[in-house]
Amino acid sequence: MSDTRTASANGIAARYEEADGERRLTFSRDGREATVVQNVDGYAMLKVRSGPAGDERERYYGFDMALDHAAELLDVAVADLPVPDDAADMGM
Repeated sequence: MSDTRTASANGIAARYEEADGERRLTFSRDGREATVVQNVDGYAMLKVRSGPAGDERERYYGFDMALDHAAELLDVAVADLPVPDDAADMGM
């Protein structure tokens, strides 16, 4: 059985989790992290943080824009970010 909460590609690890009333998708690369966060109900704007508990950088309505910012924080292309199946429906 495959794990739909993690993924890795292009030297980037992705981890999806639900904790503290949030859905969190954290990307890690070369010691840096970027986390896309949404409430567990799935209707709020997405937040981009510098890690799961890091400072909020920006808010977005669309998952694609949040992924773009996360990629920028990791200095990679958006297409390089692996998105676990469980996180694919994030965004409004």
